[in-house]
Amino acid sequence: MMEHHALDRRHSTKTSVVLRAIAMFEVTKAAIVLLLGCGVFVLMHKNLNGIAERVGQVVHVNPEGKLSNLFFGLASHASDRNLWVLALSTLAYASVMSTEAYGLWRERAWAQWFSLLSTALYVPPELYWILRNPSWLKCAVLVTNIVMFLFMLSLCINGRSTVVGKTQMQSIRTGDQSPAGSGSGVRL
Repeated sequence: MMEHHALDRRHSTKTSVVLRAIAMFEVTKAAIVLLLGCGVFVLMHKNLNGIAERVGQVVHVNPEGKLSNLFFGLASHASDRNLWVLALSTLAYASVMSTEAYGLWRERAWAQWFSLLSTALYVPPELYWILRNPSWLKCAVLVTNIVMFLFMLSLCINGRSTVVGKTQMQSIRTGDQSPAGSGSGVRL
């Protein structure tokens, strides 16, 4: 009996480490997106064609090349309204990713399910992109998301949610006969 609890505790610790690593990954993505959103705010009411030209000079791209044409195309189609929508969208995305990261860090079951679903949404477009134009980076991103998806799937399907597990372990230690998750395990 004691060996079972030690094994369960070790599994729970490994799970916690992986969940916290995923949480750090999500909060890093949120921070990057938030910085990009702040950059979009800075671009409002500016000469975007001049900025696109300057960016092309800084990164030393061919003025007639694909990348510089992309910069100029984006700059010519951008309006203050579009920039506001883009900036607010990045804020919303960063908020959702930060909330997910918080939930994963605190080992909440809802965050595990949310992470499972959000990761599942990334996989089909990534498969399309890698089949359309393969690269090592795209392959690494796809493999990372598949591994995250399978890990979250195993947590959610096998009932290894740490919230339920901790509630059950506490009830075993205290001798409480109430069913796990009967309200005492609900935490925000």
